[in-house]
Amino acid sequence: MTSPLPAFVAIVVAAGSGSRAGGGKQWRSLGGKPVIRWSVEALLGAGAKDLVVVIPAGAEAEAREALAGLTGWRIAPGGGARADSVRNGLAALGGAADRPVLIHDAARPILDAAVIRRVLEALSDADGGLPALPVADSLRRAEDGVMAGAIERNGLWRAQTPQAFRYQAILDAYAAWPADEIATDEATVVQRAGGRIRVVDGDPRLMKLTFPEDFAMAEALLPRQTRVGQGFDAHRWGPGSSVWLCGVEIAHDQTLIGHSDADAGLHALTDALLGAMGDGDIGDHFPPTDPQWKGAASDRFLVHAVERLHARGGRLVNVDVTLICERPKVKPHRQAMRERLAELLSLPLDAVSVKATTTEAMGFTGRGEGLAAQAVATISLPA
Repeated sequence: MTSPLPAFVAIVVAAGSGSRAGGGKQWRSLGGKPVIRWSVEALLGAGAKDLVVVIPAGAEAEAREALAGLTGWRIAPGGGARADSVRNGLAALGGAADRPVLIHDAARPILDAAVIRRVLEALSDADGGLPALPVADSLRRAEDGVMAGAIERNGLWRAQTPQAFRYQAILDAYAAWPADEIATDEATVVQRAGGRIRVVDGDPRLMKLTFPEDFAMAEALLPRQTRVGQGFDAHRWGPGSSVWLCGVEIAHDQTLIGHSDADAGLHALTDALLGAMGDGDIGDHFPPTDPQWKGAASDRFLVHAVERLHARGGRLVNVDVTLICERPKVKPHRQAMRERLAELLSLPLDAVSVKATTTEAMGFTGRGEGLAAQAVATISLPA
């Protein structure tokens, strides 16, 4: 049985401008939530007794929005350099000299509890815990784009965060650091003050978001879950000259009756998407008692469901719609329906299926009283 983590406090450094990533990277969305929230949730979830988030001056509103609903954190202002921001976070923490403090960069959002445990356990026989990865690639020096030599990689490590120290040790080490030198990380500061730093296994997923392309890589590294939702809808026939099915208008001697445009295909598909997310059904989001949806185009409902999926960091994988009716004939319009759905859903055409069947003259569809549709949607969500 895994022993409980020792009590600790933490600082999340998020005061940089993030200019190389396009600015404000700590507030940008990753997997459906702000970058900064990933680290704060991980540290609070691991048991941080106090957590200080160091942010740029004037960014209090952004921080409160990004961390809404979380408790156990507070704000400290950033400084002109990263070391100044860390000092401000340490001053805000205060407390007992021997309690462990973890210092973590918000730009490393995919933080696992196992890394937190390893750096804390390193303090049992060292003055600091440093997560790091061994350098695996061959290293070369270059001058003006021409290789100028090789560098031996044995013994080289890529430093990560969070780094762990006793509170007074890191405070004293920063006090002794020369004012005219730049401190790249806390392990360097403590080691220079005579401290012993234990290197522990880091995590390849604990990459730093530095450039715009790093966000795509981080999205690919996030643990995800696959979900499937299903939807069903039916409408009765009534007087009319056309019918809407899967976003396509088809000339017909009747129309489907409903509060909106009664597009049963889009209604079933919207419910399938909402069902996969556990997000209610179409009636919860667009009540038929609300007059604003009278005669509304059903593609608005489907787009709304997709937007809610994207807001949670989700991706739509594929959809499959089956229309059940005797008339009209669906096959001549099936390709147009697939293309319209692919456009609405931003999916490749081969991820969109539209089929049709009859009930061999049985039931309400067989008697020509109405049309039914069923749909299945597969999505991927951050775990």
